[in-house]
Amino acid sequence: MKKCIILSLLSIVSILAMGQSKIDGAWETKIEQGKLVMIIADNYMSAALYDLPGKKFISTHGGRITALTDKTMTLVTEFNSAVKEQVGTTMTMGINTANGKLAISYDGNTMELTRIDEGGKFLAGNWRITQREQNGQLTPIHTTGARKTIKILSGTRFQWAAINTETGEFSGTGGGTYTLKDGIYTENIEFFSRDSSRVGMSLSFNGKLDKNDWYHSGKSSRGDPINEVWSRK
Repeated sequence: MKKCIILSLLSIVSILAMGQSKIDGAWETKIEQGKLVMIIADNYMSAALYDLPGKKFISTHGGRITALTDKTMTLVTEFNSAVKEQVGTTMTMGINTANGKLAISYDGNTMELTRIDEGGKFLAGNWRITQREQNGQLTPIHTTGARKTIKILSGTRFQWAAINTETGEFSGTGGGTYTLKDGIYTENIEFFSRDSSRVGMSLSFNGKLDKNDWYHSGKSSRGDPINEVWSRK
């Protein structure tokens, strides 16, 4: 029963933002299993449920925001690690904001989240990996198909996810907080679905923005060299 409630709450959470709206940014709430952090940017929402002290990833859910009013939000699900059958479905939910809180209602349930940042800063947005270094040079990655790796950033939070929007396949996710100082982008990992031992690590990258392209180089959590381009979508 508790598992069903959590899955329902994750579905409720699938609801946020069009453009630079009043609900763009990052939000969180505490649940029995851990905490749920939601990021909203560029008409996209990602939410992750995890137990930080226990270094345990539980589930994640997200997708495209297709309609937003003062009272409702419509989301097309692009990934759901717990219920792949929800991928491609559309949900319209009630929303209400007041005093730094966001209340989300769906199917008779309501969840209240607290704002943790405003979004809208330098790197805030919905990014998709478009190039990766191979054999010493950047090589384009096919970006028109259903399989993709995305990274959603607010003003202080990030989450990446490797997904397939046609099959519902979920390949992995990770996220946490980030800082940007003197051209150095640093990720502080709070959850990692593939390897919990990476939780607590900090990874720093050199980078620059060229219009909608973010050039990003450093080392992965395994210590492998990384040279990538992410493009804002």
